[in-house]
Amino acid sequence: MQENIVIRGAREHNLQNVSLTLPRNKMIVFTGLSGSGKSSLAFDTIFAEGQRRYIESLSAYARQFLGQLNKPDVDDIEGLSPAICIDQKAHSANPRSTVATITELYDYLRVLYARIGRPFCPNCDKPIRKLTAEEMVDLIMAEAREKLAAGAKPKKKGADNEVAIMAPLVRGRKGEYHQMLYDFYNSGFAWVRVNGRVRSLRNRLVLDRNLRHSIELVVDRLPLVGFGAGGKEAQARLAEAVEAALKNGEGLVLAVYPDGEEHLLSSQFSCPVCGFSFPEIEPRLFSFNSPYGACPTCHGLGVKDFFSTDKCEDCQGKRLRHESLFVRVGGKNIVEFTGQDIGAAAAFVDGLKLNERDSEISEAVMKEIRGRLKFLLNVGLHYITLDRTAGTLSGGEAQRIRLASQIGSKLVGALYVLDEPTIGLHQRDNELLLNTLKNLRDIGNTIVVVEHDEDTILAADHLVDFGPGAGKQGGRIVAQGPVPDVFDQADSLTVQYLTGKRRVSVPAVRRTKSRDRLKIVGAAENNLKNIDVEIPLRRFVCVTGVSGSGKSTLINEILHNSLSNKLNGTSHPIGRHKAILGAEYIDRVVMVDQSPIGRTPRSNPATYTGAFAHIRDLFASTEEARLRGYRPGRFSFNVPGGRCENCEGNGTIGIEMHFLPTVYVTCDVCRGRRFDRETLEVKFRGKSIHDVLTMTVAEADEFFADIPFVHDKLSVLNQVGLGYLELGQSATTLSGGEAQRVKLAFELSKRAGGRTLYLLDEPTTGLHFEDIRRLLQVLQALVEKGNSVVVIEHNLDVIKTADYLIDLGPEGGDGGGRVVAEGTPEEVAKYADTHTARYLKRALA
Repeated sequence: MQENIVIRGAREHNLQNVSLTLPRNKMIVFTGLSGSGKSSLAFDTIFAEGQRRYIESLSAYARQFLGQLNKPDVDDIEGLSPAICIDQKAHSANPRSTVATITELYDYLRVLYARIGRPFCPNCDKPIRKLTAEEMVDLIMAEAREKLAAGAKPKKKGADNEVAIMAPLVRGRKGEYHQMLYDFYNSGFAWVRVNGRVRSLRNRLVLDRNLRHSIELVVDRLPLVGFGAGGKEAQARLAEAVEAALKNGEGLVLAVYPDGEEHLLSSQFSCPVCGFSFPEIEPRLFSFNSPYGACPTCHGLGVKDFFSTDKCEDCQGKRLRHESLFVRVGGKNIVEFTGQDIGAAAAFVDGLKLNERDSEISEAVMKEIRGRLKFLLNVGLHYITLDRTAGTLSGGEAQRIRLASQIGSKLVGALYVLDEPTIGLHQRDNELLLNTLKNLRDIGNTIVVVEHDEDTILAADHLVDFGPGAGKQGGRIVAQGPVPDVFDQADSLTVQYLTGKRRVSVPAVRRTKSRDRLKIVGAAENNLKNIDVEIPLRRFVCVTGVSGSGKSTLINEILHNSLSNKLNGTSHPIGRHKAILGAEYIDRVVMVDQSPIGRTPRSNPATYTGAFAHIRDLFASTEEARLRGYRPGRFSFNVPGGRCENCEGNGTIGIEMHFLPTVYVTCDVCRGRRFDRETLEVKFRGKSIHDVLTMTVAEADEFFADIPFVHDKLSVLNQVGLGYLELGQSATTLSGGEAQRVKLAFELSKRAGGRTLYLLDEPTTGLHFEDIRRLLQVLQALVEKGNSVVVIEHNLDVIKTADYLIDLGPEGGDGGGRVVAEGTPEEVAKYADTHTARYLKRALA
């Protein structure tokens, strides 16, 4: 097999005819400034070509369903393995998709519960057991021998010392039953027990039709002494009696012993006390996607309807039919099992005590369950519950879940391409993830990781640094080679940060003057332990802690939603807490998260920031436009008039792929220009509307330098490190970190005064060391204007530059939810013994 992957002449997007040799079966890290070309080579070139070649290797019949993928702009790639992309795109927002179903863990759980689960009656919670006729005989024999050895005597005076085998006929129902009793008499039976009293069928039995009756047919009476040593004759006679009872009692056998004890045995899942008939226990009973197992009211959604967040009144959000919840393994039903976080589920499985029979039956299934739970633990997801829906996962969490699923497949000889898998991970959890990637490499796979994380770079076998700038100033290889040999290439900006020649500096002075505070009292949502948290205002505050410690719950679900409802007039659901004090010190709250800025190709940075509205006005004000009678709407690709109607202003046409994501191909009418020929003939300073939309933010900022309405918005995009983006770049192509910075730029361009609270969730996502330095300058400037900035972060460069830290923990999930340290970074590093403090000491050294 070829030892290297050889890439020649890669020109996709901003790549400048890149040629590169990468070692196979190694972990390779692509790094560089945001927009420098890392993803263009990793995903749009290497993965795209691997995917295209795989499809071409299929039969013509299969290819007609998959379609034809365009070849990336590259001369040649040698030594390419089948490629698997694990990016940050969240899984389907379908509420039926959960962590357990994504990882296929739920499929194995359904089999486990169907094969060794213990059913209990939903009415009286008594255990239910399904037996064969042979098992019934063995149980009755064993019980009879125990009673004989113990010297059992009849409970009632005059009663015979016998074991009666009966067939239940009627259980608590009204009626006379005269014909039924007569038919049994004609069949040769002599005795029945009616309402606990044995009666002869020779006598006419008159029952009150208005009363409820219980009737059992006496099939046989076997002397207890016959069950002694040997007992072959009694066993044969008992077997005949059991068969007759099963036939006449609809699968039920009642054994009545001399001491009055009764055992109801069933060949079906039927309650021995109240007679409740359990449905057949099979895997589909535990599937909320199957009509057999789903709650009939909500059809397995768990909520009132597809668009509701209110729990189903019948199943209370549990999704399954009532009976499914009364099958237990180790005392837990399947909903209770999946309601645990992954760490607790793994501990529960490891501590499960199974008998020899159940262990043998479940051996293969338990191996798969343990393996998948272990993989999820190894990628730092111990705090996530198995029933968490896919739509609530962050991009990093979704990516690591998919990574765990891939590890479970145990493929060898594949090429894995990953996009910043450390996003959302505390430094403590990075080591687990890196060990997982190394294991994937060691079994014979090539790993290409697009990353900025220092620990990941240092753990790589081979480093490729892109630059020297972003956008059109990037697309070149500025350093490459084995780690650590590559650190000798000092022209690389990345190498300069890794070797300490450049660094994000610690502020000389921390802000301490402001005494205004926000106080969250009694925060108890999710895993928060009824905590009180004080957040100083007019400062740069960082909320830290291991993954799953409660940071997002505290800041997003409680603080933001409560203040937004009060100050902005929204109606967000608010996490449980008692009060928030100090809201009078702020006028406005702004959440800058990583959700997309738009879900269609038409949305882009220019439209989101409002710059495009002013640009359209400029084109409409040109002499050519006025002569033709064109108004600003003519230059919009969202409405008919000036746009290309073949692609409806998208510039591309989506082609549905049956087994792959939708592929977008360039419109063959406008050739990707979005507008019709007449509209493109109108020029502003020699540029058409299409020319402007294909400018980078940095180029457009210079082009519109003397037009304040446009320049003000574009300059802020530049400040937050997005100068490499095209103005018209589709929102669907932006990463979560890029979308977040577009939102931040939009807020900064509003020229708001002080007293605004800005909340940011991991703003360093997707940022190089140099980009982080620039972003911190922007955030610090916000605080200097009298605003308050609160960020949720794991990045040590951000943490060490904050004025104040609030560290949650000590662990994730149920082990978190407490404030374990607070104060300046120096105070936390010096006095606290937390996971964050240990890494912070190194960063401050």
